[in-house]
Amino acid sequence: MIYLWGGIAHQESWDPKPEALSELRGEFQPISTATPGVQFSEHIPLMAKHSEKLAVIRSLNHHVGAHGGALYTSITGQKAPLGKAKDRKNWPSLTAMVSRFCEVPGGTPPAIAMPYLNYDNGALIQGQFGGWLGVDYDPIMMRTPAGKPYGGTSRYTNSELALKLELGRNRVEGRRTLREKLERQVGAQADFKRFDRFRQMAAEMLLSSPVKEAYDLENEDPRIRVMYGDHIGGQSMLLARRLTEAGVPVVQVNAGAGDLAGGSGDNWDTHRGHFPKMKKRLLPVFDRSLSALLTDLEQRGSLDETLVVVVTDFGRTPKINKNGGRDHFPAVFTQIMAGGGIRGGQVYGSSDRDGARPASNSCTPGDFHATVLTAMGIDPRTELPDREGRPFQICGGKPLPLF
Repeated sequence: MIYLWGGIAHQESWDPKPEALSELRGEFQPISTATPGVQFSEHIPLMAKHSEKLAVIRSLNHHVGAHGGALYTSITGQKAPLGKAKDRKNWPSLTAMVSRFCEVPGGTPPAIAMPYLNYDNGALIQGQFGGWLGVDYDPIMMRTPAGKPYGGTSRYTNSELALKLELGRNRVEGRRTLREKLERQVGAQADFKRFDRFRQMAAEMLLSSPVKEAYDLENEDPRIRVMYGDHIGGQSMLLARRLTEAGVPVVQVNAGAGDLAGGSGDNWDTHRGHFPKMKKRLLPVFDRSLSALLTDLEQRGSLDETLVVVVTDFGRTPKINKNGGRDHFPAVFTQIMAGGGIRGGQVYGSSDRDGARPASNSCTPGDFHATVLTAMGIDPRTELPDREGRPFQICGGKPLPLF
């Protein structure tokens, strides 16, 4: 999952509106794609060449105009409640839900999120975790390997997994044995059994898991690293590909993160200076990174077995505001899918002339989730118990006809 935090403008990416009123259509021009009759923005030319791999869903919509609630709705497929980020009453994220149905070997996390979690004005946003599935399904937060520019910057302190081991194997094993002896003596092992599960997973990753080898991007072909781009967005997507090959079932790349106050930071919340920010930084980085991922997967013969989805909070307003930006707009937006049995070269649904409302085949994040689950071989009507044993149908949406 590639999550575009902040809300990418559909008009300047997947759904250009050249016929809109002059005050709405914006500065960018549409370009043809590899799919006859389908146009993208001129500033994602590499993705335009990949259109035959894509299912472009142009009629998504929901009713939440704030980032926190919109992320929750997009990433869980459910209406956002009022609660804390890691409240176990929250609905599981799509990443967590898919991982619930995956078998993984020891030392392999069922799901990973990287290179940072998503915050809104300093507050960690709910919906990014395992929710009522329990802590076992919280995606493990992993940073892209440190080193300018790949380590990234964030003013938030997250629990992170950095698989750079400076100690020898024997010393690490000795420390683990000593800790186990001490905990047996004080009786802590039973009290902290669940916590110990994560320590054990971390130790196995550091010492013996293929995840550690995948984490070392220095092992990658230099030509492939260059293809993804010399920035955290591209290197994170490369790391995601390597992690899935190492056995991690689900990886979420938060492609564009930072404080949303005033639309600052390298994210998609473009209230100010929308067009130069999209043209000079956001779209070129994203275009190169995602096109490299699709090219890489195709060349390795694994695209048919790997589902790639691009998810966002919402779209942006048809009207351009006085600061040269577009504001939050959940009434219609676009997301895409590729690989994993999805039929490429298609557009599902449409927005109206001004990109303001769905014009055909209106659909919801719940429908998008049902489509992802179906592509992953999971019946959306499956019921799972929460921590109190109450049964919940895992998704209320209907799969879209994209197969």
